[in-house]
Amino acid sequence: MDHIEKQNRLGSKAKQKSTSSGYSEMITIVEEVAQTDVLSLHKAEQSYGNSWKQRGGVGAFMMLARKWDRLEKQVNESNHDIFQAAEKDNRPEGILDDIQDLRRYLMLVEAELIRKEPTNDPDPDLFLEERCEWKTG
Repeated sequence: MDHIEKQNRLGSKAKQKSTSSGYSEMITIVEEVAQTDVLSLHKAEQSYGNSWKQRGGVGAFMMLARKWDRLEKQVNESNHDIFQAAEKDNRPEGILDDIQDLRRYLMLVEAELIRKEPTNDPDPDLFLEERCEWKTG
């Protein structure tokens, strides 16, 4: 089964599940994507350990930048329309694979930042005054 078939199957499962979960169809799909990411990260960790951060924060950032560069190069040909570019690209190592890799690496970086936090404030201030914006997560 190729990655397009997998995504279509995931979407149809989400449609069925969304009515029972109370979430919208989109959020149900996001939940399933996140669960798939957790399983994939766990499997990768068994093989590679923490190699993604072995070169420190600069190395982790450069890894994210390389994934973004690959994604950007692929969507350039579709005038930066990521949906159109992904529709045309059915390679297993294509746009969707790069999106998944980037998202999973971002999750690892966020988890590392959370792990290193000195305290976990149970009631965080959700308005970031210095940036004049609301924190969404």
